[in-house]
Amino acid sequence: MGLSRLKPLTGEFHDPEQEAVFQRHRLAETMRHARLLLAMSAVLNTLFLISDWRFFGEPHFFLAVPARLVVVAGSVIAFMLAGHAADFPALQRVLIGWQWLTAVAVAVLVSSQSNIALLVVVLLPAIYYLAFPVSFLWSTVNGSACSVLLLVAYLGPSPEPRSAFGLALAVVMLNTALIIVLMRDNRLSRQGWGAMQAERRAQAVSTRSSELLEKTFMATPIPLLITEMSSGQILRYNDAGVRYFGGTPEQFELGSINDVYLKPEARDAFIAQILKHGQVTNFETQIRLGSGDIRTVLLEGTTIDIDGKPCVLSGVVDITDRLAAEQRVRHAARHDVLTGLPNRAAFQNDLEAAYATGAMISLLLVDLDSLKDVNDTFGHDAGDALLVESGKRLQALVGQAGQVARLGGDEFVVLLHGWDADAARALAQDIIVDFRRPLLYSARPLFTKASVGIAVRADGEQPPGELLKDADLALYAAKQQGRNRAVFYSPAMRQAMQERVLLHRALTDAAAHQAIVPFYQPKISLVTGRITGFEALMRWRQGPQAFLAPGAFDQAFEDPDLAVLIGDSMVRQVAADVRGWVDAGLAFGRVALNLSPAQFTHLDLGRHLLERFETAGVSPHHFDAEVTETVFLGRRADHVAPILDELYRAGMRIALDDFGTGYAALTHLKQLPIDTIKIDQSFVEDIERDPFDAAIVCSVLELGKNLGMQVVAEGVETLGQARFLHARGCEVAQGFFYARPMPAARLPGVLADECEALFAARLGELHLNS
Repeated sequence: MGLSRLKPLTGEFHDPEQEAVFQRHRLAETMRHARLLLAMSAVLNTLFLISDWRFFGEPHFFLAVPARLVVVAGSVIAFMLAGHAADFPALQRVLIGWQWLTAVAVAVLVSSQSNIALLVVVLLPAIYYLAFPVSFLWSTVNGSACSVLLLVAYLGPSPEPRSAFGLALAVVMLNTALIIVLMRDNRLSRQGWGAMQAERRAQAVSTRSSELLEKTFMATPIPLLITEMSSGQILRYNDAGVRYFGGTPEQFELGSINDVYLKPEARDAFIAQILKHGQVTNFETQIRLGSGDIRTVLLEGTTIDIDGKPCVLSGVVDITDRLAAEQRVRHAARHDVLTGLPNRAAFQNDLEAAYATGAMISLLLVDLDSLKDVNDTFGHDAGDALLVESGKRLQALVGQAGQVARLGGDEFVVLLHGWDADAARALAQDIIVDFRRPLLYSARPLFTKASVGIAVRADGEQPPGELLKDADLALYAAKQQGRNRAVFYSPAMRQAMQERVLLHRALTDAAAHQAIVPFYQPKISLVTGRITGFEALMRWRQGPQAFLAPGAFDQAFEDPDLAVLIGDSMVRQVAADVRGWVDAGLAFGRVALNLSPAQFTHLDLGRHLLERFETAGVSPHHFDAEVTETVFLGRRADHVAPILDELYRAGMRIALDDFGTGYAALTHLKQLPIDTIKIDQSFVEDIERDPFDAAIVCSVLELGKNLGMQVVAEGVETLGQARFLHARGCEVAQGFFYARPMPAARLPGVLADECEALFAARLGELHLNS
C-alpha cells in the first residue's frame, strides 16, 4: 500500500471506507488488546487500593480510596462492555468513556502531591497515546486533556510560578513527542497491514492461478502429457489423455513415453527439435494406444521446468480419421463415383504423364449408343447398372495394357501406351463386339452398342488436349455414319469441324440480324385449281438477290439452341407478314410453319407460339403447324402430344410432314390431332417410273382418305406427277411445277393474279390425256 494513501499528519487512511476496513479487520485483535488493558487496570488499581489502606485515618486515605474504587469499577464495567462491542466505533466509545472517567479519578489522586504523583502525570497520558486503540483524533484529545487535567490537579490552586512553568513546558514536550510516536505507529501499523493484505491477495491470486491452470490442464479436451525430457518418464496427464489412450499409464504398466511411440527414434527427433527451437508444432508420428491400435498424430511440444528438472509438455492431435477422409476426398476427386474408374481430371493427368514418356499413345473414345433409350425405358437405375457393367467390360478387355476412365455421361476413354494403329483398331473392334452382348438387369436383358473414335499421336509436338479432340472428332464421325462402329481420326474431320463452327457462328449472327427470312411456297388444290395456302420456308440471305435453302446449312440444326433461336425468328417474321396480309384484305388461306424437333424440347412451346401470334395481332386460325416424324423420338415424345393439343385447341391445324421417311407409328395418326399428311418429295420424284414409289403414294392417299385427312404431295415438279396425283385422288400439290418459294413482298402480286381463268387452266392441264 503506497504512502500517498495515508494522511501525512495522522498516519491514517485518506479514504474513510479504507480506514473502516482496516479497523474492521483488526477488530478482534483490538478488542483483545483493549480488554487486556482494562483487566490490568482493574487488577493494578485493586492492588493500589489495598496498598492505600495503610493511610487509613490520614487525609490522603479519604481521597485515594474513592478514586481507586471509581477506577476499578469503571475498568470492570468497561471490560464487560468491550466484550459486547459489535464494531470499532462501539468499542472506541467504551474506551473513550473509560479514559475520561479514569483521568478524573487519577486527577483526584495526584492532587495529594504524593511521591509518585508526578510519575502518574507523565505515565497516564503516555498510556492513553500509545496503548489504547482509538483513532488519532481521540488519542490526541484524550491524551492532551488528561495531561492538562493531571497537571492542574498536581500543581494545586496556588502553584509556585517557576515550578508550574517548567512542569507545563515538560508536559507540552511530552505530548508533542507522544503525538509524533503515535503518528509513526499509525503509519507503520497501516503499512504493515497493507503489505499483509497485498501478500494475501497475491497469495490468493497465485492459488487461483494454480487452481485454474490445474483445472485447465485437466479439462482441456486435447490429450496433454508432461514427461521428463531425458528419461521420458510420464509425470502428469489429463483426463482427455486417459480417455484417448484407453486408461492410465499405470494400468498398462507404462513407465516411459518411449513405449508409446511406434518407432522409438521418432521421440529422439521430437526432443531434438524441441532442444533446437524451444518448441515444436505439427510433428507427425505414429503411436500405439493401450488397446494396441496404431494412430497417426500431430504432436505439439514445449519445454517447462518442474522442480529444477527440464520436462516436456506435449499435446496430441489425432489425425488418423482426417488422413483417411483426405484420402477419400483425393480418391473421389480423381475417380468417378458411379463406376469407380478414374474421372476426366485423373485421365488428363495420366495423359500428360504418358506424353512425357515419349512413347506411342493411342486413345479410344467410347460412347454408349443406347444409354438414353435404356434410361427412358427402364429408368436411371438400369442406366447406372449399364454404365458400371460397361466400365467393367472395358477394364477386362484392356487389362494391364492401358488405362480406362469415364469422362462423364455415356463416354469412356481408353489410354494405350505403345500401341500402334492396328492394335488400337483391333481393340476397338473387340469393344464393339463385346458391347453387343446383352446385360441382364432385374431378369430383363439390356441391349447396348458402342461407337468408338480412335486417335493416335502423330508427332511429339501435338498437345495432349488436341489428341483428345481428334478422338472426339472420330467419335462424332462414327455416330454420323450410323453408330456401332469404330472410326479413325483423319485431318479432314478437323476441317469439317471447323466449318461447322464457322457455320454455327455465321447462322447465330444471321438470326440476330434477321438474315434468316421466310419464303412462301403456295399449295394448289388439284380439285379447284385455287391456292389453298402457303408453306413458310427458311432462306438465308447472302446478298440482295442471293439466298441459301436449308439444305446448305442443315448441319447447324443439330445444335438445339441455335435451332430454337432461328425457329423463333421465323415465327416472329411470318406472324408479322400475316398481319400485313390480313390488313390488306388478301385471301391467302393458311400459312404452315415448320416446327423443328429442337423446339419441342421446350415444354412451353405452345404457349410461346400463341404469345407470338397475340403480340403480332393475328389469330392462330391463319396457321398450320408442320412437324416431322422425328419429334416422336427420344424423351421429347412424351410432351409432343400436349403441345400439339394446345395449338389445335387454339385454332391451328396440324400436318405430319415427310410422312413415311421417319419413325412414326400409325398410332400417332390416331392419338394426335393431325389434319394433314404430307407425302415426302422422295416418293413423288420417281412416281412415274418406280412402281414401288407409286405404290407407297397410292397407299398414303388411300390411308388419308379412309382417316378423313387431307393429303398434300410435296416436290411436284412435272405435269406428269401432277396428273398422276390428281388421278389417284390427291387433293393438294406443292412444288416447283406450280411455283417456287417467294419472298413475302411478291405474295400480294401472286394473289392478285389469281382468277377463274387461271384456275380453269390449271385444272385443264390435269385433264388433258387423262
